[in-house]
Amino acid sequence: MTQQQLGRGPLRTDPVPPVPDGPRPPRFVRWLGGFGCVAAGYAVFQALFGLLPDSIDGQAARYAIAGVAGLGTALAAWLAAELLRARSERNGLARTGQFNAGSASLSGPGPLPQLFSSAYDALAEQLCVVDDPVCGRLTGWPHSLGESAGRPTPVGTAYGLHIALDLGVPDGRLSTGELVETLWRLRLPDGGWSARSQGTVARPEVTALVLGALARAGADPARVAAEVAHCESGFTLELDRNGRELTHVVTTVLRGLLRAAPRSDVLPILQEALVDGAVTDPRRQHRRCWSYRLAPRHGPPSPLHTSQAVVALDRAARVVGESANARAAREDGIRWLLACPDAPHDSCLDLTSLREEVRRPRPDDPSRHEVLNVRHFTASWVVRALLTPAAHDIAREDGMEAEWRERLDGAATAVWAAQTDGIWTWPREDTTSELRRPMWMTYQGLSALRAHAVWMYQPHG
Repeated sequence: MTQQQLGRGPLRTDPVPPVPDGPRPPRFVRWLGGFGCVAAGYAVFQALFGLLPDSIDGQAARYAIAGVAGLGTALAAWLAAELLRARSERNGLARTGQFNAGSASLSGPGPLPQLFSSAYDALAEQLCVVDDPVCGRLTGWPHSLGESAGRPTPVGTAYGLHIALDLGVPDGRLSTGELVETLWRLRLPDGGWSARSQGTVARPEVTALVLGALARAGADPARVAAEVAHCESGFTLELDRNGRELTHVVTTVLRGLLRAAPRSDVLPILQEALVDGAVTDPRRQHRRCWSYRLAPRHGPPSPLHTSQAVVALDRAARVVGESANARAAREDGIRWLLACPDAPHDSCLDLTSLREEVRRPRPDDPSRHEVLNVRHFTASWVVRALLTPAAHDIAREDGMEAEWRERLDGAATAVWAAQTDGIWTWPREDTTSELRRPMWMTYQGLSALRAHAVWMYQPHG
């Protein structure tokens, strides 16, 4: 979002140089301060008493005049010393970058604290508690806020748990323990989790999402490890070719396992599959990018899927490392995003929200397909991709810092514009009113704005 919308000063990417010490104090003040306040006052008193003419009536009058002058001099010397000390302390703090909260002249808080508070209030008010005859007591959220059949689902509750952890759970209206227990109770009989439209067979993208939330909340590591093994064993080309060929599915599983099982042997395999699935775009300097598919008949280059790939590869690089080819592909993806030719960048085509279908053969009838409709909040993914550590470095190396800031601010502005009181609404008219406020969209919006605000923070105000 723009700085005007955030109520902050201009963006800064490099540290502001230390505040200069300023002009040295006058020599007289330094010399006078060396005697101390009392000594300076007494010196003036003695000198003035000796210089006053005898024509002044009375010895008492001469003492009074000299005394007042001496007292004034002592007071002036004390004030000068205090000013010098205050300036010295200020310059010392500026050099070390350590400032108290009151040292910056802030006009007031920006809009994010109120937005986060409103989001938390909305989630607390719409928390669903259901006594299920099979699963037991369920506490969480459906897929979207405002659904009439408000039964907690794995997807809605997992994203709600992520939001609660991001916002810090400031009071007892939301209990992460109850949310964790609900996710375990929603586990399928044979292990894993699935979306409502996917039936009773676990799907890796939903399982990885839930496992990432559980691991982040500190769930039992042994139980998490068992479900990780179940997820890994089912996510192979032989057992789930359709899923392994989709950028969205692979990046979702990769991100979830990086949280739940950072030492998994599957991570480098998925990382390499993602790199190998990149395509080149002749319209943007033949940079590598991603489409919705990782296999031939890839489809057109996609800002959404390129952003998802950049985020997943960035996280994988920090956990398991990366090859030179993986790094080059990730950096190409960033440069491809920076090469967006459209304008203005808060409503350009690169930020268009999309939906796609994840189609798999049905286990009970392979001639028919199970269809999962997935919607994507593209602007939030672009923000997260452009905020990866490498993005700013690449922009600076290529002399494109201005373009990077413009595209980042534009995407953040688009994220901000899609919410009302901290809850995000799907903008398209191809969705029923009950599904217009999906939990995943609010999580992605809050996460993107929070990351953007953290990047903007400067300790010197």
